[in-house]
Amino acid sequence: MRYEENRVTDIQIAYIGGGSRGWAWTFMTDLAMESQISGTIRLYDIDREAARSNEIIGNRLKQRGDVPGKWDYVVKDTLQDALKEADFVVISILPKTFDEMETDVHMPERLGIYQSVGDTAGPGGMIRALRTLPMFLEFGEAIKKYCPRAWVINYTNPMTLCVRALYQAFPEIKAFGCCHEVFGTQKVLAAIAERELGCGSIDRREIHVNVLGINHFTWFDYASYRGMDLFPIYRRYVDAHYEEGFEEKDNHWMNSTFACAHRVKMDLFRRYGLIAAAGDRHLAEFMPGEEYLKDPQTVASWKFGLTTVAWRKEDLQKRLERSHRLVSGQEEIKLEPTGEEGILLIKALCGLERVVSNVNIPNTGRQIANLPVSAVVETNAVFERDAIRPVLAGEVPEQVRQLILPHLENHDRIMQVVLGDNRDVDLVVEAFMNDPLVKGRAAREQIQALVQDMMAATLG
Repeated sequence: MRYEENRVTDIQIAYIGGGSRGWAWTFMTDLAMESQISGTIRLYDIDREAARSNEIIGNRLKQRGDVPGKWDYVVKDTLQDALKEADFVVISILPKTFDEMETDVHMPERLGIYQSVGDTAGPGGMIRALRTLPMFLEFGEAIKKYCPRAWVINYTNPMTLCVRALYQAFPEIKAFGCCHEVFGTQKVLAAIAERELGCGSIDRREIHVNVLGINHFTWFDYASYRGMDLFPIYRRYVDAHYEEGFEEKDNHWMNSTFACAHRVKMDLFRRYGLIAAAGDRHLAEFMPGEEYLKDPQTVASWKFGLTTVAWRKEDLQKRLERSHRLVSGQEEIKLEPTGEEGILLIKALCGLERVVSNVNIPNTGRQIANLPVSAVVETNAVFERDAIRPVLAGEVPEQVRQLILPHLENHDRIMQVVLGDNRDVDLVVEAFMNDPLVKGRAAREQIQALVQDMMAATLG
């Protein structure tokens, strides 16, 4: 990197999974709109042709006159070439294909176990982790060897375990996980404040929050707007709108696989007194299966949906078609803010900003005092030049802690399996039986058969 007045140039970013058609375009868009940083994006993906498409799309952006951020995109054939002396490493991969994810999400349905996402908690999250973590151990070792001083930004799920695996491979690594779920809850609070206070538009960054929990099961115990406590305002809104929930403009839960009416959030608030800070699809998977995911009818009553893998496959086809249009020049990327903060955090780590944002890192600083030091937790942190300083978030209430602990216990089990022979069926069965979605839903013999079938179908 080269430092100039109010600019940093020649930044080298290794993008692992550079063939992705989603996060990569989001990343490109935000880079293209930022004039204070520039450099090279090294794209590395096992699907070289997909990475090559993104190389063409990225370099087309650079040639446009309306693009202030000038970046060179280049495909690298090996992980070593992508990582060597990189300043930043971005990891955004799909472990295997949606065929394997179809097993993750839908095979447990034979025992009446439904999952609304299937990539973080529950049976799907654990089996996905068994496929993903060996790769992350390899990434960590390679980063140690070729770019040990690089900042590593992970977007891959299961977020918590992926970050933990990177630190397992290379304890001195400077890695963190980025997730936008907190941003979505800030937007909900901003919209509710607008309605309840009768004020103008509120930017979600004006909603100041204390973040504590684990990824996709994160909570606020503090939320304010210009010095005003938002908890009483949120409580009044929940009491008045509990049955219908909160509908975002132009994003009705029945018309979007990712939308919800935030009724699960409202219910958790009534029960535990904190504001749950993730989408309802994610939150539901951390709770007992009889509550929000008992069956599709129960899911519909809470006004969110089950994201089927069939939908994901259809969406992938649409993105492949869009990739072709972008490569051929039939379509151009729109320069609109994506709402993500990855590029802002890179600027902060380069010393151009000082930012407070939520982040997933190990709890070694005891940012959540009553969760294990070994856990990867999500709290706020201060990002500044070459440093991330976690904010001490305090303790989670005991009732919420008891909800989190089974998942942390399962993180330990899954890591133990991955670090062993990756075929310890008994330990995976223990993890399944300890998971709130599965617990009490079937006999051990049925769960063992499910584990064996899921592992045989996806681990290969």
